[in-house]
Amino acid sequence: MTLTEVATRLNSRHPTGNSLPAIFLMTDADRLPDPRPAVAALPRGAGVILRHYNDPNRPDLALELASLCRHRGLHLLIAGDGRMAIRVAAHGVHFPEWLITAAAHSRRSLISAVHNGAGAAILGPVLSTESHPGSKPLGVVRFAALVMAAQRAQCGYPVYALGGMNSETARRISNSRAVGIAGISGFAYT
Repeated sequence: MTLTEVATRLNSRHPTGNSLPAIFLMTDADRLPDPRPAVAALPRGAGVILRHYNDPNRPDLALELASLCRHRGLHLLIAGDGRMAIRVAAHGVHFPEWLITAAAHSRRSLISAVHNGAGAAILGPVLSTESHPGSKPLGVVRFAALVMAAQRAQCGYPVYALGGMNSETARRISNSRAVGIAGISGFAYT
C-alpha cells in the first residue's frame, strides 16, 4: 500500500469525509528545492503547502504553483503570508501553530489549535525525520492518543500525521483516526 493509499484510507474513514485533502505536500527549500515535479505528480484533490520562506523567488514560485495546482485540481496553501495567498488566488493560508491549518508538536499545541479555530492540525514528528533531527518523535501510540484527545475536545477534529511517514511507516498509524498525512520526502515523486 502506498503512502497516498494509506492517507486516502484514513481520510475516507474520518467524519469530515473527503472535504479536506488526504495528503499535503509540504515544500522545503533545502530538501525539495524545486517542488514542481512533486506537485505535478500528486493525485487530484491533494494539498500543497508552499513554505520556501527565505527563497528570493518565492513570489514567482507561488504563482507557478498556483497555476499548476488549479490545472491539476490541487489545494494550495501559502505558509505564513496571507497577502501572497490572496495575490496568487491560493485556496488558503497555513500559519504554523495557528489558524487554517496549525502545526502542533505537543498535546498543548494540538488542543490550542482546536480551541483557537484552526480547521485542522498537522501533528508531529510522529517518527524520526530529517527535518527535525534533534526532535524527540511522538511515537505511534502517543500520536494516536493525541488524535483522540483532539477529537474529544472537538468531535471529529481533523489531525494529519507528519514526520517519518512513508509507505511502510504510515501503516503503523492506520488505526489512529488521523484524517491524513503531511510530509516532504514521502511525496517527493522525483
